[in-house]
Amino acid sequence: MTKDELKQRVFQAIDQRGEEIIGLGEQIRSHPELGFKEFKTARLVEETFKKLGLAPRSGLALTGVRADVTGRAGEGPTFAVLGELDALVVAGHPEGDEATGAAHACGHNAQIAGMLGAAMGLLDAKAFDQLAGRAVFLGGKPELLRLGHFDDVDLAMMIHTTSRSEDGKAGVPASNNGCVVKTVRYIGRAAHAGGAPHMGINALYAAQIGLMSINAIRETFRDEDTIRVHPIITHGGSQVNVIPGEARLETYVRGRTLEGIRDANAKVDRALRAGALALGAQVEIETLPGYLPLRTDSTLARLFRRNADALFGTGECREAGHRAGSTDMGDLSQVIPVLHPYMGGARGTGHAADYQIVDRHLAYVMPARAMAAMAVDLLWDDAAEAREVLARAVRGMTRPAYVEFQRSVRRREVYRGV
Repeated sequence: MTKDELKQRVFQAIDQRGEEIIGLGEQIRSHPELGFKEFKTARLVEETFKKLGLAPRSGLALTGVRADVTGRAGEGPTFAVLGELDALVVAGHPEGDEATGAAHACGHNAQIAGMLGAAMGLLDAKAFDQLAGRAVFLGGKPELLRLGHFDDVDLAMMIHTTSRSEDGKAGVPASNNGCVVKTVRYIGRAAHAGGAPHMGINALYAAQIGLMSINAIRETFRDEDTIRVHPIITHGGSQVNVIPGEARLETYVRGRTLEGIRDANAKVDRALRAGALALGAQVEIETLPGYLPLRTDSTLARLFRRNADALFGTGECREAGHRAGSTDMGDLSQVIPVLHPYMGGARGTGHAADYQIVDRHLAYVMPARAMAAMAVDLLWDDAAEAREVLARAVRGMTRPAYVEFQRSVRRREVYRGV
């Protein structure tokens, strides 16, 4: 049997399970759960693995699920096919959970369906009789990375559903922004807004000056760093007749490189202090680790383009360039070679109330085909392609170095503007 013949057997097996794969994606879509609370979704993934004859490990970092399959054609690298379990809080989404506000407005339900579909096709076609190394099917990422559940994984991929028409049916980004997360609390002094405003220190005004100061420094950000700072006010006062004694903000600071993020973050902190200084208030600035910048492995990207051309037609796989959003796949990309392509099937705005999957076959079934094809490519012929990826890869961090770096990001500063 040739590699292409094996792929065709896998594709046929996936197509025979097409309605089941779509059903899994729709079932997850109908029961959205927030991060680290995806107990129903995790149970569905675990049960599906068991039906395939696998022995999954569940409860990893609370809700992560992992199942391994070893190839029978020899030892070799371990390739992980990934999916994300969680939904998002999306105000006004018609399919949002009434209690939590959770909705699948980023296509994570399609990721899981595609991952499970790839496992179905590879197992039903008995592909592992012809493959070396090992495949891992896994839901979850950064916390699993910290806890060591990726220590035996050599390379990984997942496919993210896109609603952007410019991405076409398939696209590969060169990179993504990383980010840090910031929470900010201005503390002033409450006073009666009519009778004694002079006795107060307006924390809301301090926050507004902090925001204006951030806007004033935007022209200092270099274009090539693709810095994004997008704060919101989460609390600006409780009563209209009281000078606000407390105001709270949240923001991300995003950038293409760790150096760019550090530079922008220092400027944002300086701008936030300015608000406290102007009003004589106090500001508490907490910086938390977010996601690291994504680095797409060029060898994996070349293999994916070849498969996308076979699935959709020559030239249909588009180059997405650098994307200014952030993904937790960036964390993994700093430790092992990864691929994070996009495939279509959705419309609307990502993370918004109008996001929906409209082409179920493209969103659920085609990612299963693409990821299964990648597994065949990488683990065929004594896993020669996987070995080539590893030989060419330039790694950024070890896992311990990654954990230490993320811990170093966390800091809390109290600045008194009096």
